[in-house]
Amino acid sequence: MIKRCDWCLGHELYIEYHDKEWGKPVYDDRKLFEFLLLEGAQAGLSWLTILKKRENYRKAFDGFDPFAIALYDQNKIEELIQDKGIIRNKLKIGAFISNSRIYVREFSGKSSFSDFLWSHTGHRQIMGHPQTTADIPVVSEEAEKMSRALVTMGFKFAGPVICYSFMQAVGMVNDHLVSCFRRDEVCQR
Repeated sequence: MIKRCDWCLGHELYIEYHDKEWGKPVYDDRKLFEFLLLEGAQAGLSWLTILKKRENYRKAFDGFDPFAIALYDQNKIEELIQDKGIIRNKLKIGAFISNSRIYVREFSGKSSFSDFLWSHTGHRQIMGHPQTTADIPVVSEEAEKMSRALVTMGFKFAGPVICYSFMQAVGMVNDHLVSCFRRDEVCQR
């Protein structure tokens, strides 16, 4: 019998996400940007809600291309507000656009978004050692530093708790339970 982190049990989409993505190190700039935006969209909601809408988000936001999103105008914003396939929160939609503009300003040909983000963990995966879900923290010193750096640039929906969830999702932190079969599979050595 396969042992998984118990937070993912109970819904097939959660199990698939856990088994294929969560905690696996990501270095691709656009994929990292997608995860950061989606973690912000999750604020106040469950991750399952976002997972169910992820493909709709990809369609609505040009595959999370920050250069395309940065050009969105009021007409596009109105179109997004009417899109029932995404969370139609004006602040979150606005954050996607402003964060994209900041991304373009800060990382267009200058430096790698991946390098910037991974610098907050010393370019290595931080290994947690949770025995139970209750042992998994919701924030860390590294997440607080990442949040401060992002917020200083002007990023929205980039608080320390969001940053920590992001770090877990993209494998900067390996918080798979010690008993979970994925723990060693996603371990960056």
